[in-house]
Amino acid sequence: MIIQPADKTTLLLFSFALVIWNGPVTTNAQELDDVLSGFDSEPAVQQPANEELDELFSGFDEPVKEKQQAENTDSEILPDWMDVNGSFGLASSYNFAHKTPEAGDADFRDLSMLRSTITLNSKMRFGEWQFYISGHGFYDASYSIQGREQYSNALLDLYEDELEFDDLYIMGSLNSSLDVKIGRQVVVWGKSDNVRVTDILNPLDNRLPGMVDIKNRRLPVTMTKLDYYTGDWNLSSIIINEVRFSKNPVYNSDFFPGSSPMPPEESPDISLENQQYALALNGIFSGWDLSLYAAYVFDERAHIVQKVGSAQREHSRVLMTGLTSNIAFGNWLLKGEAAWFDGLEYSNLPDKDFSRLDYMGGIEYTGFSETLLSLELVNRSILNFDNQLTLSPDIAQENAMQTVAKLVRDFANDTIQLKILLSIFGAHGEDGMFERFQLDYAFTDAIRLIGGVIFYQAADQGSLSTISDNDRLFAELVYEF
Repeated sequence: MIIQPADKTTLLLFSFALVIWNGPVTTNAQELDDVLSGFDSEPAVQQPANEELDELFSGFDEPVKEKQQAENTDSEILPDWMDVNGSFGLASSYNFAHKTPEAGDADFRDLSMLRSTITLNSKMRFGEWQFYISGHGFYDASYSIQGREQYSNALLDLYEDELEFDDLYIMGSLNSSLDVKIGRQVVVWGKSDNVRVTDILNPLDNRLPGMVDIKNRRLPVTMTKLDYYTGDWNLSSIIINEVRFSKNPVYNSDFFPGSSPMPPEESPDISLENQQYALALNGIFSGWDLSLYAAYVFDERAHIVQKVGSAQREHSRVLMTGLTSNIAFGNWLLKGEAAWFDGLEYSNLPDKDFSRLDYMGGIEYTGFSETLLSLELVNRSILNFDNQLTLSPDIAQENAMQTVAKLVRDFANDTIQLKILLSIFGAHGEDGMFERFQLDYAFTDAIRLIGGVIFYQAADQGSLSTISDNDRLFAELVYEF
């Protein structure tokens, strides 16, 4: 039975109401959570925290005895200046809404993922300096099981296997007020947890839309970053040395919207003329914060340029200026972002530049026991809009809206987490939408089991116009060491 959109909305609202008002959940032994964001865990906290602060203070809530035992075990194998950890995961998904494909098309029914993934992380300390290296690799056996001959080489290259370095940087202090960080890294701008307005420095992994949260989709980029601290303020100056763009679905995949491959995309190399620049001023005060941003970068969105006898996708240079702020009071957190983009280019009007204003408002509430509720709304407005931009291949809108609602709740002494995510594109979902329901069970400190279901509704046109039959169940077993 296929669940229709109206049924899905009813199910979503019922789930929100049930989880909020049902109160603490118990089981027979009192021992016995993310829907479209993917295979990740996000603890619901009573006071939302910045991702950088979460990383800084991670591990402080570990039991002292267990933490000391882990450190003693590591010290028997590794030198004091080195830490090594990682994880192994086995993930699968089952597509239950696909129709029988037409002759010559790939068949995405039933098993759509059987991926084994390994990640390794190492941190080395040399006095005041730290060197960090991490990487991952995966192999998805589902393509061999289903028959590799029906898939394009581009699809197999992107989805079947991967081996990459992720973070690779050195960091330290030049003096009491000045820090430096050089290498492949992730720099998070903005306050939103679910949408991107000022958070533009790192590309995203968009291969499986809605399955993974933004915080786990950012791709590291080589940067040189200087941080100067004075009082409540921090000034960051950044040179982005590497030009890297998002990983998007390709032709022949079940999330690709077109009926033919896209033109080839330019790949700017690391050179002096391709350097990108960014500046951030951050202030943290009692109950609120403020950030000001400026960046001169390549536009993440490519446009098609007609060459002699061929076409190519290129990325223009854009200037972004923006500001963000959080205001906390009681169990409430208000957040806002705004960004101005200048120098945008489109395929249908190659001789004209455009500007765009993006703005976001959001709210979080943590007043319910072990529960986080959040709502974020963003609008992207193209100034001096021309109706030619609505035509293919641009398919742009004068005002593009997105709304994201999320519920995260912990049960059974934080061993079980429920996450419900609803993302709506357009004022009423006319540009597509999805809902993800996910449970995360911490079987032990090292073993987690994640499972859930995601539903998609297609847009009238654009990148989400062919996703309605991609509804799927997903599960993952993760062992951390």
